[in-house]
Amino acid sequence: MKSTIVSVLFCALSSCIASAQKLTVQSPNQKINVALFCQQNGDVGEWYIKASYNNNVKTSEALPRIDLGLSRSDQDFSKELKFIKAGKPLFIQEQYTVLHGKKSVCSNSANEVTVSLENPSKAKLNIIIRAYNDGIAFRYEFPEKQGSFVVKDELTAYTIPAETMRWMEKWNPANEGLYTAMSGDKVQQQQWGYPALFQLKDSACWFLLHESEVNQSYCGSKLSNLEEGSKYKITFPNPKDGRGMGASTPTITLPWKSPWRVIIMGSLSDIVSSTLVDDVATPSVVKNTSWIQPGLVSWNYWSSNHGTKDYKTVTAFADLAADMNWPYTLLDWEWDAMSNGGTVEDAARYIVSKGVKPLIWYNSGGNHTWVSSTPKDRMLTHESRVEEFTKLKNLGFAGVKIDFFESEKQDMIKYYLDILEDAAPFQMLVYFHGCLVPRGWSRTYPHLMTYEGVRGAEWYNNGPEFTTTAPEHNTILPFTRNVVGPMDYTPVTFTNSQFPHLTSYGHELALSVLFESGLQHLADRPEGYYELNDAAKAFLKVVPNAWDETRLLEGYPGRDVLMARRKGAAWYLGCINAEIREKRKTIRFDFLPTGVKYKLTLIADGDHDKSFSTQYRVVDKAGAIDVRMLRRGGFAASLIPIP
Repeated sequence: MKSTIVSVLFCALSSCIASAQKLTVQSPNQKINVALFCQQNGDVGEWYIKASYNNNVKTSEALPRIDLGLSRSDQDFSKELKFIKAGKPLFIQEQYTVLHGKKSVCSNSANEVTVSLENPSKAKLNIIIRAYNDGIAFRYEFPEKQGSFVVKDELTAYTIPAETMRWMEKWNPANEGLYTAMSGDKVQQQQWGYPALFQLKDSACWFLLHESEVNQSYCGSKLSNLEEGSKYKITFPNPKDGRGMGASTPTITLPWKSPWRVIIMGSLSDIVSSTLVDDVATPSVVKNTSWIQPGLVSWNYWSSNHGTKDYKTVTAFADLAADMNWPYTLLDWEWDAMSNGGTVEDAARYIVSKGVKPLIWYNSGGNHTWVSSTPKDRMLTHESRVEEFTKLKNLGFAGVKIDFFESEKQDMIKYYLDILEDAAPFQMLVYFHGCLVPRGWSRTYPHLMTYEGVRGAEWYNNGPEFTTTAPEHNTILPFTRNVVGPMDYTPVTFTNSQFPHLTSYGHELALSVLFESGLQHLADRPEGYYELNDAAKAFLKVVPNAWDETRLLEGYPGRDVLMARRKGAAWYLGCINAEIREKRKTIRFDFLPTGVKYKLTLIADGDHDKSFSTQYRVVDKAGAIDVRMLRRGGFAASLIPIP
């Protein structure tokens, strides 16, 4: 939908507050306030913003200070900035729809003010501040019309009191770490990846730090509290990332706008349901989207690392997808060495003959990765991509998985986006692996179906650690990584790969609902699904992976999570337990519409961790049911309206 921007009246300047505070921006529902301050209590100096949240009971100072400023190769924009004016307040109001994600109809609604500053040499810097009902977004702008410069540093830094609880992932180029929960004297000093989750000491407010609208004009960033434990500063990529290829500081051309700095804020359920990272992103540049179809995927790599090398394994997974009514199957690495009965061309013909669409893996190529797995360079240039997409289209392939990016420098951001630009005319779906976490790109390029950027089920192949850490990790991801965009964890594995599960069958089944991904790769071997009981097998044949609505019903990171997602008139539930003890969870159906009865199919833990207990009931909005979960257990359920 076309954006509509109209003026609104709200308090932008106030004479009855301290002179240091120049303006406030308030969210449409009046729960979130953003205030701009000058540290020197005047019109010239260093500037910062402060964010507060009102939960209808009390107002909490969520972020007491967010430092602002940039250092450019020609001059500084941080220390002696003069306040020139605050622009006319604007009300941003936009409704838009998406093809996959946590909800299908989204609202980009905020109050916005642009603050104009200038440095001693009269060079201009604008700060655009938005207050949303579910958070805050701000960005920098150099409005002048010409000039090319290097941004030496970004001074944005979030001051967070030590007593604030936090869940953060130590930075690594593939974004595949575990989250560490910490507060007080347990707070570590590190470089940290996005997103990062925080809970105030009084539990009155949660917030999640991230960024969006990172494009060719900048690099990806991370957070660092190495210099000061309570201050998380925006930090550019390490020069060594991507084998040292590319500049770690971005080059910009004026006029220029930075990525959005995004703070999702509110209750924990507000965090989970927020689409703010996509709301601030550029609308879709793909006009015809009828070919973009989310769906479940059979995937042979988890159970057989060399599976795509074997034609018979590939056809068995194609048969699995056809039997389970999943629209896709993925040919992972080594497809170019396929034998034992056929080639990749033979496999494509077989898959298409089954009514399934094939997807195919590529190495991102180039000197930025040490990985030599082939085919390596076919996605590297515009010319090679066009040639390869042409071949794939003729063979019936529907999309590509591209792996091993290993950097978030500006040149790599451009590479990601160039791939998306070139894939669209060939109607190729795209899945990034070994990559950054989402930055709002799925709104701009809706054929970007999913990203890895997570420690997922693949880690059962990498060593014994994930066996013990997965149950807790799984209950943190719905509040962190999966909040900001699609996440291909490759879930729902019942058999074991190199290293075993401790999670129950009920826990694994629930992940099909809890984890959102436009292409949901279900990673078990065929017998892992064929040997399920009828109820679980039927559930996996119909469970959606693109949703109209998402609600957190209950949960806490690292403990448990109960989530409801709606597709059309039907609801699906997923619940998992991380703790090493049995527990009972009460499902209250008060989220259902009034006057409608539903058939509940509840597939929960059975007598042991490899069994199910299935119940069928008729429920409505007034109903509730207690469900037993094993230690590290879980359950899944469907609610289908009765005509």
